[in-house]
Amino acid sequence: MQLEIRGATVDVTTSGNTGRGVLLLHGFMCSAQMMSSVQEALCGRMRVAAIDFPGHGKNGKSAPPPKPWGVPDYMEMTAEVIRRLNLAPCDIVAHSFGARVAILLAATYPELVGRMILTGAAGIKKPQTGGATMKQRVYKGLRGAMNLMDKTRLFGDLPEKGREALVQKFGSADYKALTPEMRKTFVKIISQDLTDELPRIKAPTLLYWGAEDTETPLWMGKMMEEKIPDAGLVVQEGAGHFAYLEHNQAFLRIAKNFLLEGRA
Repeated sequence: MQLEIRGATVDVTTSGNTGRGVLLLHGFMCSAQMMSSVQEALCGRMRVAAIDFPGHGKNGKSAPPPKPWGVPDYMEMTAEVIRRLNLAPCDIVAHSFGARVAILLAATYPELVGRMILTGAAGIKKPQTGGATMKQRVYKGLRGAMNLMDKTRLFGDLPEKGREALVQKFGSADYKALTPEMRKTFVKIISQDLTDELPRIKAPTLLYWGAEDTETPLWMGKMMEEKIPDAGLVVQEGAGHFAYLEHNQAFLRIAKNFLLEGRA
């Protein structure tokens, strides 16, 4: 389905008709399809909705927002999706940039959020070294976002549909392919440090981290575990930034246990 929110067209994929709502939030320049294995695993017992963020989803071909957006804009849009789909309070599974949105959402609107799973969560600024300019840092960050995965060892236990989407997406991605508007959006996103929002989160939060993550290093996960009042950290050995896909079956077992435990 498509929703018009804050001047942007938002694509939302839904499945499951019973149970508690859960919202899936993908990473920067990825799509809802990147969360398809999670959606398939949960839709039997939950109402699942997966957002294609404006300017990101559909392999980067989703219509961009009407102006460069920052994390607060994406957060308000996400809150409105929850309200319109009558999902509140809903659980959230979010990766990387999607976790930025989830962090601010849970801190700002605690009544909308139940339990959260954040994997490879961004939102804490890395210490700056040397005299790199903002342009250099943005370029490096974007190149990292576009080239996170080694295509020769992708996700042995990921369903074929998900593997194909990853190869198509990351095999041709390039910083230069971003529109000027999305480059400005990226600058706004990475300029906001969400560290001070972490103590405001009331939702029980599971942090799932790849031990070898270089984009959002493990120290960030440990800091989030320390600062979020009700958080626990699971470290996946031998995994990187896309740990939830690299060790897909292990992640799904943990996710289902966390989200369904103690619920009818």
